[in-house]
Amino acid sequence: MRKKLRENLIAYTFCAPAYIVFTVFLFIPIVWVVILSFKEFSIITFNSAEFVGLKNYTKLLKDQVFLRSILNTLYFTILYVPGNTILGLIFALLLNKPFKGRNFFRLALFIPNIISMVVVSIIWSLIFSSSTTGIANKLLVTLHLKPIEWLSDYRYALIAVGIVLIWSGFGYRMLIFLAGLQNIPDELYEAAALDGASKWQITFKITLPLLRPTTFFVITTSLINSFQVFTPIYIMTGGGPGYSTTTIVNYLYTKGFSEFQMGYASAISVILLIIIMVLTFIQRKIGREDLIF
Repeated sequence: MRKKLRENLIAYTFCAPAYIVFTVFLFIPIVWVVILSFKEFSIITFNSAEFVGLKNYTKLLKDQVFLRSILNTLYFTILYVPGNTILGLIFALLLNKPFKGRNFFRLALFIPNIISMVVVSIIWSLIFSSSTTGIANKLLVTLHLKPIEWLSDYRYALIAVGIVLIWSGFGYRMLIFLAGLQNIPDELYEAAALDGASKWQITFKITLPLLRPTTFFVITTSLINSFQVFTPIYIMTGGGPGYSTTTIVNYLYTKGFSEFQMGYASAISVILLIIIMVLTFIQRKIGREDLIF
């Protein structure tokens, strides 16, 4: 008994730094934001914080811009999650095969992940330039198609941002899928080849089923990331035209750090936290079988 207690104390001692970091930088800020969401609080007049109960939340339900930001975020999620997952999987399957220059292509596809999102956003803003000097429109003209106002047309602005984030993010998912592919025993492929299975049968009967836990992880992390997108929208479109690209985080930033309504922004933060928690819970329920590998 005493030995077990001593072992537990040693374990908790080693874990203590992690607990302290999580408490200081995660749990305390979350509790503080929840408290602020029930107050009328401006960062300029810090001492005049006033308790207003559920006023910020009832105001959010009538806020058309906030409701629009939720729809925009969901629309963006529909673009971002499948795009990242499918491209990451396809390139992982291609680059898992041995061929000359494989490491170069792996590195080339991963490089966008280590470039600052600010730099990426500026470069793609030039590519999507509304004039014919933009590479995207030059390509369309070459194909005898009409140029598109990528960033100033409400029909294409969110799609343009989605393309940027998929381009910069699928290389990371590719690496995760490659790690998953390395864990599939070679004996399974050898047995399938001896039985005369075709490449398609091997892919759909062995590879993809055994990649289900990896796929679940990729989808979950992509989903959470899609609800936190901020930088490319802030730089490329500023949330416009109109509010066509305003997401929840962009609206939160506007209310908190442009209009200094910290109580209202905190309420938006709490709503965002609840949405992410609910989606993660649903995904864990759906993917429970996939976690057993």
